[in-house]
Parts: sequence; structure tokens; C-alpha cells
Amino acid sequence: MSDMRMIPEKLADLSESDRRAIMGRSMEDISSLYEYVRSLVMDVRERGDQALVESNREYREYTTAADLVVSPDEIGAAYEKVEDGVVEALKVAAGHIKSFHEAQLGRQMWSVEVSKGVLAGRITRPLDRVGCYVPGGRAAYPSTILMTVIPARVAGVAEVVATTPPGPGMEVNPYTLVASDIAGCDRIFKAGGPWGIAGLAYGTQTMPRVDKIVGPGNKYVTAAKMVVFGQVDIDSPAGPSEALILADHTANAEWIAADFLAQLEHDPDSAALLVSTSASLAEEVCRAVEAQYDALPRKEIFEESLKRHSRILIAADQEEAVEFANAYAPEHLQIIMEDPFIVLNSIRHAGSIFLGPYAPIPVGDYASGTNHVLPTGQCARMFSGLSTDDFLKRPTFQYLSKEGLEGLRDTVVTLAEAEGLPMHARAVEVRFKKEQQ
Repeated sequence: MSDMRMIPEKLADLSESDRRAIMGRSMEDISSLYEYVRSLVMDVRERGDQALVESNREYREYTTAADLVVSPDEIGAAYEKVEDGVVEALKVAAGHIKSFHEAQLGRQMWSVEVSKGVLAGRITRPLDRVGCYVPGGRAAYPSTILMTVIPARVAGVAEVVATTPPGPGMEVNPYTLVASDIAGCDRIFKAGGPWGIAGLAYGTQTMPRVDKIVGPGNKYVTAAKMVVFGQVDIDSPAGPSEALILADHTANAEWIAADFLAQLEHDPDSAALLVSTSASLAEEVCRAVEAQYDALPRKEIFEESLKRHSRILIAADQEEAVEFANAYAPEHLQIIMEDPFIVLNSIRHAGSIFLGPYAPIPVGDYASGTNHVLPTGQCARMFSGLSTDDFLKRPTFQYLSKEGLEGLRDTVVTLAEAEGLPMHARAVEVRFKKEQQ
């Protein structure tokens, strides 16, 4: 671990280039992928199922369109392969996620009388059909199925489908299939990468066209979502996972080291930062990370992520620490300080916030009920994590009495004429012609 030893740095001593590198972390410019990904997406748009079938040929020579759909028998067989304890854990997590997202639903309709005889309001309506992208292939992400399908179901979406890359033999991971059944997914398809995104966006003979696509994926998936945006809605762009930990003298160094390393096991582009107001704690965490490193599996992943995007930083005070956290706008923010709720009042930008020493990030990844589909790469400045809001539309409405229209008559006519739109003005004036009185 000698070459991986971490040394605390003072925030105030960071050079401008160091600060830019930290803020930039793994924000990858995917624009170079657009033309390639666009060609794949357009191929699916033109050829439908045949393009999807060909994208899966690496797993079976004679794949057909029928093989793109997960059958009820496959879901039933998946339950036989998944341990009872995992099934129960998925059900517990699903219950918490459902409860949390149900609490997000607000009034379905409201209105206000903006002036006498003028009633204006808003109604809430769910999307008709949503597509959830779930990474797959060699790995299983049943939690992502829960986090994407359940909020859509709670919001009242009529049909929720999912697509995921299949593994060898065109089989979908049984954990993913069991989670999709527990979450209430209507149909699940075996198409990954840009092909799966394109199938959802444009529809094929087998895959339905959806109104919105949500869920994480690699840079090719992200590029495909950007290509089809406008044809469908998408959630926020997402990149490698990241976490920032704010801690003071009350924190436990060994726990923070475990939190720090847990964040880095996602992939080599993951990022973890500790910003501490205690120099002694920062030094203890460095030693604890070093002590825990030797027992880590998949060291090549940790080695890259530790070197590239991870730092342990010392802030002069809480104000400097919070200012840095807001500038970083992390996907995950842990606040392990004497009074985390006081600190919370000063946080403006973060995807999901974990308060106190007993709220490690994995509880939000799996089971506390909050959503783990979150904005990365400083996108927390303008995006929020996935919620029921992402699956709802809110049309506005207005009702005017004759008296109400008369009260707005001069205002509308004046503005319409100022904009050079005489028929807009006439649409109001015609209602007051004497012969119609």
C-alpha cells in the first residue's frame, strides 16, 4: 500500500489546477460518441427488431425477435435460482421505497382566483408509458429495478417496462427478474446499450415506444439517451458514482474509511472525497484507509479510483467545508458532524444527503426508501434524484366568466397588438361585439 498512501491536503493550499481537477472528477465529454451512437440508434429506428436481434448475436447464433422478451416462465424460474433471503430483502427494500415515494405525491389539482372571474389552476397526470434501463450483462442490479419501476408505479404510470443487456444464452440475471416482478414491471426486454435505448425511444415490432426513459448506464447509454432526448423525455445525465463526506472531530475514522472505500468499488472512475474540519481525523482516516486496503477485493478498481479522483482534505472551519461541498455538488453527501441538521440548512447542491454516523451511503443505495438514481458530475446544481415527479405531467387550466374576460380585455388586446398579433386581439374583442350581447 506504500504507493497508495493518502496524505491529507489543506483546502486553502490547493492550486487552481488541483481544484479544477477535483471539481471535474470523471466528467467525461461524450460528444465524440454521438455520431457512432446515433448510427446505432437510427439503425434500430429503421430496422426495428432485426437491429436488436443482431446486437445480441454474440450470445446466440440464432436469436429471434421472440427471444427479446422475458417470458413468465423465465421469471418463475428466476425465483428458483434466487435465495429466499435475497427475495425477502428485495421485498423489504421495495416496501420502503414505495412508502417514501408515496409520501412525495401532492395535490392532484389546485386552482386560484387570480382576479374576479378568472380561475387558474393546475392538474397532475401520470405519463402513459415509461421505460427503465437497467445495466446488466455480467453484473446484476436488482436495486435499480426497484428504484426506477416503483416510483413510476406509485406515480400512476399505466405501463412500466424495462430493458437490460442479456448475458450468455440470452438469459437475464435472475436477481434482476425477481426484482422486476416484485416492483411490478409489466414487461422486460433483452436489449442493452444504445440498442435498448433506441428500442424504447422509437418502438419496434416487439418493444413499445415509451414517453420517458430513466435509469443509469455507461457512456454509450448516456450518449444514446442524449440522442433520443426530444423524441422522449429522459432523466438527468449520469456518470460514475461519487461521494463527498463532511466530518468533524466527532466522527469515527474507521467508519469513514469504510464509507470512503465503499464508494470506490463501483468502478475506476468513481470519486470519493473527505473534507474534515479536524486535521487529526483526516490523518486517522488516511491510516485507516491504508489498513483496510490490503484486504480489499478487486484492487485494480480501488487503485485507479484512489489515484485519479479521490482526496482527503482539511478545511479551516465548517463554513469553508460547506462552501466547498456546495461547489462540488456531489451525487452523495455524508454529513458526520456534531449537529448534521444545522449543517443541512447550509447545503444547496447535493443529490442525496446522509446525516449522522449511522447513515452510510449503502442504506440509500438499497433500503432506506430514498432513490439512488442521482445526478453526478456537478449536475446536482440543477437536477434532483429520481422521484415520482419525474413520471408526472402538470397541465395548467383556466376558466373565465364573461366578467373575468372583460377585466383582462384591455391588457390582452394591448399586449397582442404590441406583439403584432392582431388575431390574438380579435379573439378577445369578438366576444364583446354588440350583436353577440
